[in-house]
Parts: sequence; C-alpha cells; structure tokens
Amino acid sequence: MSTTLTIGEFKARLPEALALVGQGHSVVVTYGRTKRPVAVLGPPPALPQRKLGLLAGKATARVGKDWKLNPEELLGA
Repeated sequence: MSTTLTIGEFKARLPEALALVGQGHSVVVTYGRTKRPVAVLGPPPALPQRKLGLLAGKATARVGKDWKLNPEELLGA
C-alpha cells in the first residue's frame, strides 16, 4: 500500500508518515501544481540472513595443556 503526500503535507505529517513506513507501507512525496513525484519513502530492504559456523566441520585446532603465551607474544611486540 502506498500513500501520496505533497511536500507541505509530508512536513506537517512527518510522524504519521514514518509510522506508515514502519508498518511496511510506502509514502510518495509530490511537488508542484502537477504533483510530480520527487521521493518515495519506504521500509528498508530485508537484510540477508548470515549463516553462522560456515567452517563447522572443515577446520580443527588443538592446543596442548602446556601451551603458554605471554602478553608480549600475544600482542606481537
């Protein structure tokens, strides 16, 4: 669903317009006597789902019980 507002209406009803966008609607902002569309405000695109553990089962690491690292070695100093 989309709502059309002139620039003046958009300025006066900004909180309402943002609430509509928050509900998933679009707001078209028009300008001038011809009400030419100049902007469309809509919800952000959905972010892609990131897989966790892409390397699960593909890599291993083992650290011995007697392994020690002092702060200088850790920081590469």
